Amino acid sequence: MNKPMKTLKTSRKFHKWLMLFVGLQFVIWSVTGAYMVFFDIDYIHGDSLVINHQTKITPNDIGFSLKALHNKYPQAQNMSVGTFINANVYRFTVNGKGFLVAAADGRLLSPLNKSTAQAAAKHYYSGDGMIQEVELLIDNPPFELSPRHLPAWRVNFDNFGSPSIYISADSGKLVGKRHEFWRLFDWMFRFHIMDYGEAEEIDNILLFCITLIALFGCIFGLILTYFRVFKKESKALDPSIETIKPSVPNRGDKA
Repeated sequence: MNKPMKTLKTSRKFHKWLMLFVGLQFVIWSVTGAYMVFFDIDYIHGDSLVINHQTKITPNDIGFSLKALHNKYPQAQNMSVGTFINANVYRFTVNGKGFLVAAADGRLLSPLNKSTAQAAAKHYYSGDGMIQEVELLIDNPPFELSPRHLPAWRVNFDNFGSPSIYISADSGKLVGKRHEFWRLFDWMFRFHIMDYGEAEEIDNILLFCITLIALFGCIFGLILTYFRVFKKESKALDPSIETIKPSVPNRGDKA
């Protein structure tokens, strides 16, 4: 067997088995990629679930000065003035723990209780659904919420897509907005990058191996394409392909 013929048969063999091995993953890449492309990323992020309130700070309503705040909390760091459900508040940290204090009278608002968390969730939520469930998350958060936001209140609304609003129990800030389409997107992303753990390692070893196998399969496929394009050369190289010639009667045969 000559060298080109051997190359043809080897390429056909390896291309068939390599593509059979990664074929299922190709289908998964196509389906998950299509899902991530078809849906608007802003909708997936849940931007339509919340209202972007532009409440201004009113200095006349601040009755508790920064000096008084510093005297009451001498170890306070990262101080800021903001709003919480249309009220002026101070936010700061002490030894890494967040605090929320009313700027009107210095009253400590954190950690938020259940009723205050519900009021905050309704303030942020853009829909008209009723609150279905309220839960305080202290540890072991769901995969859709980062542990750095704990403790936090999860407020579920009875609307299309099962939306959830996450409110920090310490700062009163909106720290998460999720729905079923985001959750499905997260799983699609995991399947797409072949990371079945925390979905944070885009360059994981499994994805690298499958990509490498697929690359070799494509190379062998290109070799096969070369031989298929140049049919005459491939037939000449393959002795198993018999060329059928039309029969020509001898001159001595009777008609």
